[in-house]
Amino acid sequence: MSPKLFSNLSAVVYYEYGSPDVLQLEEIETPVPADDEILIKIEAASVNSGDWHILRADPFMIRAVSGPLKPKHRILGTDVSGRVEAVGSSVSRFHIGDEVFGDVSRCGFGAFAEYVCVPEKEAIILKPDSLTFEQAAAVPSAAVTALQALRNKGHIEPGQNVLINGASGGVGSYAVQLAKSFGAEVTGVCSTGKVDMVSSLGADHIIDYTKEDFSQNGLQYDLIHAANGYHSISQYKGSLKPNGT
Repeated sequence: MSPKLFSNLSAVVYYEYGSPDVLQLEEIETPVPADDEILIKIEAASVNSGDWHILRADPFMIRAVSGPLKPKHRILGTDVSGRVEAVGSSVSRFHIGDEVFGDVSRCGFGAFAEYVCVPEKEAIILKPDSLTFEQAAAVPSAAVTALQALRNKGHIEPGQNVLINGASGGVGSYAVQLAKSFGAEVTGVCSTGKVDMVSSLGADHIIDYTKEDFSQNGLQYDLIHAANGYHSISQYKGSLKPNGT
């Protein structure tokens, strides 16, 4: 696909680590897909805590991956949804016009732009018709993190008592819904203003952390998902059943 078919695109770029003040809106060349890549016209992208950490190189060890002195990838953004605008010669999974969404972090990030090229074998899939582009773009990082924590690491089982600390955040809100789908009895921890929202996600019990500290109420759980980790490991252990996770 010839790059002449596309004009230059706008992207949010950065050349040094720091606060959001280092971000700039610039015109850059529209990427051209390689033989095994698709070009996505981005309709929506979500902002995650990972983007914040990479922007600031905080914690410092992030520099080992993103660049020791300055970022090696100019455009942030992991979660994306949009339409396939062009395909490489060897692409078979996708076609022009397909609506897709996924995570572009393993191929250089780049969701905070108008277009991004992604290998077809990366974490990109067709978008269900039931999801808007905005809804789909909010799924990859947060939902997969929650799923990995509960299923892959927590080995959640039906009937377990599960506590989600940070139940109203991006990861936590998915964790509440996923835990319920696995058949658990779910307690969500959130602030006063988010109680109704967490309840609407299906939480069986809600603890308002502005009024009560779950680590001090004597209740214990089979599994704790610390999406908001503002407690010590010893405090979490105190709220776990003897074989809890």
